Amino acid sequence: MSFYISAVSAVSRALGVVAMVLTGTAALVVTHMVIVRYFLNGSTIWQTEYVIYALVAATFLGSPYVLLHKGHVNVDLFQLRASPPVRRLLQTLSGLVGIAFCALLAWSGWTYFHEAWSYGWRTDTVWAIPLWIPLLPLPLGIGMMVLQYIAEIMKIHGGAK
Repeated sequence: MSFYISAVSAVSRALGVVAMVLTGTAALVVTHMVIVRYFLNGSTIWQTEYVIYALVAATFLGSPYVLLHKGHVNVDLFQLRASPPVRRLLQTLSGLVGIAFCALLAWSGWTYFHEAWSYGWRTDTVWAIPLWIPLLPLPLGIGMMVLQYIAEIMKIHGGAK
């Protein structure tokens, strides 16, 4: 149990770093786009698309890290006032609902990713990148979030911290 929690937490931290790098590169690309368009009077082709895809990828890939650090929006009024056994029950139930939702989202995201990969779909833009690239972070990040939810439930019931 402790190994699982440690391994999932390490992967969630690594994805948090990836999300941070994607956000940073998006900021740099926006800066580049502003300089090219407004100071050099040039056109931009790929910048807007990259920024959109990078920020969406950062959101999905960073979500397990946020869950690891309990940073998601949480209504804990009842949990704070409840006794420890009731608090554990409420946390477990919310984790199970989170697992169900994320598993469904990851599965549908995987289906969409697989179709894009199998059929060679590309974006309808000048850049025309393969569509599987911006679709991969959804099943990857949300699938990892399912694993992180399982680790969080294990922590509640006596697993390693």
